[in-house]
Amino acid sequence: METYLICLASALIGGLMLSRLTKRLKLPAVTAYLIAGLLLGPFVLGRLNVPGLGFQSLHQVELLSIITQTALGFIAFTIGNEFRLSQLKSMGSSAIIIGILQALVTTIVVDVVLIALHFCFPQIISIPVAIVLGAIASATAPAATLMVVRQYKAKGPLTRLLMLVVAIDDAVGLVLFSVSFGIATALSQGELSVLAVVVEPILEIVLSLMLGSLMGWLLNWVEQFFHSRSKRLTISVAFVLLTVGLSSVSFEVAGLHCGFSLLLVCMMTGTIFCNICSTSEELMERIDNWVMPLHVLFFVISGAELDLEILAHPVTIIVGVIYILARSAGKYYGAAVSCKMTGQSKAITDNLGITLLPQAGVALGMAMTAATLENGALARNVVLFGVLVYELVGPTLTKRSLLAVGEIRPEGRISARRQNQPEEKK
Repeated sequence: METYLICLASALIGGLMLSRLTKRLKLPAVTAYLIAGLLLGPFVLGRLNVPGLGFQSLHQVELLSIITQTALGFIAFTIGNEFRLSQLKSMGSSAIIIGILQALVTTIVVDVVLIALHFCFPQIISIPVAIVLGAIASATAPAATLMVVRQYKAKGPLTRLLMLVVAIDDAVGLVLFSVSFGIATALSQGELSVLAVVVEPILEIVLSLMLGSLMGWLLNWVEQFFHSRSKRLTISVAFVLLTVGLSSVSFEVAGLHCGFSLLLVCMMTGTIFCNICSTSEELMERIDNWVMPLHVLFFVISGAELDLEILAHPVTIIVGVIYILARSAGKYYGAAVSCKMTGQSKAITDNLGITLLPQAGVALGMAMTAATLENGALARNVVLFGVLVYELVGPTLTKRSLLAVGEIRPEGRISARRQNQPEEKK
């Protein structure tokens, strides 16, 4: 117990101290937290085997998954706040079209490139692995994007559209991966399961939206019995924790595997709550402040989870580089084409795709499932390599894109947070 407490304290202090350095380099704090995680991980300071100084093994890091899952739940709950009816009326249909099309284009581009690589070098990558990597490529990390937006108080058309698209991206990615994984399994085993390819992913989305709606309504109902801000904050935190726990439950009905998507459930909870609770905006601000240490731990632990041993495998690096280039092209051009179709401004068309590059938790979860395929270890390692690159570079690219469209101000002697606050008050 004491070792884990010291490790968590080291993670918080290390991440925050390193953020002072990255601020001088004008890099987002998210990057600092991820680098701190790498340094405290089992491949750097953890190798010294000093109790409390870093994480000594990947297993030790995995035992802290309850923290990362909880943090992801709060992040998804906060993103649900972006789905207010006022915003959905103005750009809801555009966000849905863009969210679906950019994910589809990315999957198709990565599939085509990796399948072509298979025909050129069949010993490097199999078709089933290529297919699942295409689906995994569609996933975008909501956590890194949200942290950049929150850190710099970004505000404007691109930011609003980005938050909606990132939220929709999870549902689309879930369906694409379920279908692709079913096809890949059929190619490997010679059997095609309609239930696994079509019915189960749709059922997971429907169940997630239903559970999230119920929890959002219950939260609003229970909130009405409390009037002090501290008690309302406490009950809100309790409901998010409860939602995270319920979303981890899985069961079978008539041969169908039923489960929930943590991100979808928590996002829907936040969406329903924010649209029916008149004081939700004030409460969301208080929750954001309360969970900040949890967000720091999320990214430090995520950095510690990255397996640096994959860098010793040339095949992983080669396929990983191809995967990164193909995915980046798919995200950029997929977003650009869909933005033009929906009549977005040139600034949004040119920059939205870049802000969708970060990739982390959702993709890693898919990669763990993909690892069960024959030669699936390659898929897991390629995604790990991609996450390593995207998480270190993606937040900075997101920041630069938001800077380019004028939705956050350049940092000078005063931080971007303070510079943007007066504009919000106006």
